[in-house]
Parts: sequence; C-alpha cells; structure tokens
Amino acid sequence: MEPPYVVKPLNEGSSVGVYIIRKGDNRPPSVLASPKWNFGDEVMIEEYVPGRELTVAVMNDRGLAVTEIVPKTSFYDYDAKYAPGGSEHVVPAKISDVTRLEAMALAERAHAALGCRGVSRTDFRYDDTVGRNRLIVLEVNTQPGMTSTSLVPEQAAYKGMSFRALVRWITEDASCGR
Repeated sequence: MEPPYVVKPLNEGSSVGVYIIRKGDNRPPSVLASPKWNFGDEVMIEEYVPGRELTVAVMNDRGLAVTEIVPKTSFYDYDAKYAPGGSEHVVPAKISDVTRLEAMALAERAHAALGCRGVSRTDFRYDDTVGRNRLIVLEVNTQPGMTSTSLVPEQAAYKGMSFRALVRWITEDASCGR
C-alpha cells in the first residue's frame, strides 16, 4: 500500500502501538522491528483517511451528539486521549446537518448491528478535503471510557445528563438485562 497508511496492532486499544506511515518515511521496518512493538505477529494496515476526527455516543439505541476531536499532537494518540489538554472536544461538532444526521444514523446502525446494549461510541474520520465529503467508520467502542477526559460523559452532559445520572443509568440498564 502506498503511504500514507496506518499500522495498528490487533490486540490493543486507546491508540497504543498505532503509527501513521507517511510518504517519505522510512519507519515501517524500524517500527515493526522495534522492541517497543510487542503486539504479536499480526498487524492491521488501513488506508489513512485525511480530515477530521468525529465520534458519536449511542445510549439507549439513540445517538447523543457528534463531537469533533481536535488533538494537540499529530493524531489522536494515547497522550491526546488521556493527558489533560491533550485534545479539544467540540460538542456539537461544527459540521453540516446532513453530515451530523449521517454520523448519528451510522452510529445507531452499528450499535444495533453489533447487538450492543447500554452505551457504545462510534469513531469516524470525516474526509472533507477538497472535492470530498465522506464519513468513514473507524470502530465501535463497546466499552467506552468514563474518565475525566472521556467523550461519552461530555456528550451526556451536553444533553443535560450529569455524570452521576449517566453512571446510574448505565448501572440500572445493565441490571435490568433488556
């Protein structure tokens, strides 16, 4: 695959071990040979999608909002996700209504197709570069984070739900076994 592309381990999360290989990089051999690369023999290689990082939390089978994630690093890596100030979260994302509705619908459909219950979060790349307007689903997080920098609590707060009410809803939903 011609660069740019993304190298990901199959058995990690939170962008641990993710590398973006760009045109002119000589990193692929050194990255994969590095002792730091301790993620097994198989990796996933995927197209690098330019554009913006978006996410939608789905709660009770309905999308809450679309957040744009603006990392302070070169991409939304571990530090951008968990370090205070590592990224800016724009809720609601400054996107067209058409794109917002498409992202919400795709997240809801992915949640249902995977048989998710409770809360999930679907991550997207929104390629709005010149001449393009495509929304790419990256992944569905079936156990999204609940830290002070996490996206689901922010979207719930945007919809008027406190962190305490969110945790209570998740707990009650899990115990009812719907």
